[in-house]
Order: sequence, then C-alpha cells, then structure tokens
Amino acid sequence: MHKLILIPLFALAVLQWSFTEVSKYEKAMKSSIEKVYMAKNIEEYQNAINSFERIAQKETDKWEPLYYSAFGYVMISTRVEELGEKDKYLDLAKEKISEASALAPGEDEIVALEGFVHMMRVAADPATRGQQYSGLAMQALNKAVAMDGENPRALYLLGQMEFGTAQFFGSDTAMACEKLQKAVSLFQTQQPESVIAPMWGARQAEAAAQRCGAPAGE
Repeated sequence: MHKLILIPLFALAVLQWSFTEVSKYEKAMKSSIEKVYMAKNIEEYQNAINSFERIAQKETDKWEPLYYSAFGYVMISTRVEELGEKDKYLDLAKEKISEASALAPGEDEIVALEGFVHMMRVAADPATRGQQYSGLAMQALNKAVAMDGENPRALYLLGQMEFGTAQFFGSDTAMACEKLQKAVSLFQTQQPESVIAPMWGARQAEAAAQRCGAPAGE
C-alpha cells in the first residue's frame, strides 16, 4: 500500500535530560533506553531488550520496560527480510504491548505503539495485508490521538498511515500532511514528562512531512 520511511533509526540526538533527582529504576531505564535508541544492528537491539526484560522482572507494576521491549522488537523487524522473521518479532512486540496495556490501559503511548506494529504488518506485505492491518492501524492510531491530541508520535504515525492510504487510492493528502506537519511542530517543542518518557520519531516525522511538498514544520 505504501512505503514507510525508516531512516537509520534513532541516530537522533542522545536524549538530554535536566532532571536532578532520578530514581534507581529511572537510572536503569535511562541507560537501556539510550541503548535501544542508538542500536545499529539486531544484536544491539536484543541486548537492550534483554535489559528491559530484567527490569520488568523486578518492576512488575511498571509499563515502560514492556513498552520499550516492544519498541525494540519492532525495530528488529525492520532489520530482517524474510516475512516469517518479521512476523516473529512483531508478534513478540504485540505480546509486550498487551502486557504493558494491562498495567496502563489509559496510556496513549502504548496504543500508538500498537498502531505502529500494525503498520509494520502492512509494510511487510502490502498486497495481501493492507485491507486487514490498515484498519487495525488506523483504529489504534485514531484512538491514541483521541486520548492525547498533542502526542507527536501518534500524530506522525497516523499522518503517515493516512498519507500512504491517500496515495494508494489517488486521494487528497492534505489532511494527512496537516497531521504530519503538526507532529513535526510538536516534536520541536515537546518536553519529556520524565527521564524515561518516549522521545523517538522526530526525524521520521520530518522526513514524512517533506513528502508533502512543503518545508517540515510549516
């Protein structure tokens, strides 16, 4: 249906936080988050995921280790070519998302990541999976945006999905581009709620917005 933009992932700026007091849990999470954002290959992603798994075993009431484990598995799925291998890692991501959602059912970041998993199913085999997984992706992403209309990741992913769908059907991409450009603006001004809050997606949103024929952020 459409081609996702996946830039060598998250050679984004290593996060800079100005918080003065950080818990032991947050310190462990921050270190592992930096690893998953800066990972360059499957082994590095898996090492980061293993770190999150160890944290999750100790912090059984926290959703964030499960969220980032899922994120890592989604990233690994972009590094393998065979469809069955992609599905294996996306299945693992979905399992972690389900566990995280059980702990924090009202967390829009988890819902947005679920939408991302469905998007990656579409990208893996657009011809046969577009109809089934596009609907699931749109449902999850619209839900995430309804939960928090200022979540740049949810807006970016929804805009990306709508853009690809509009292109596929030869429809107007204006509404999709509006979401993408809003996402870029939000990424430019977002402030993390904590040292472990999700911060990924800025460069991908900028690249997606550039397909709209206008400078990102305008």
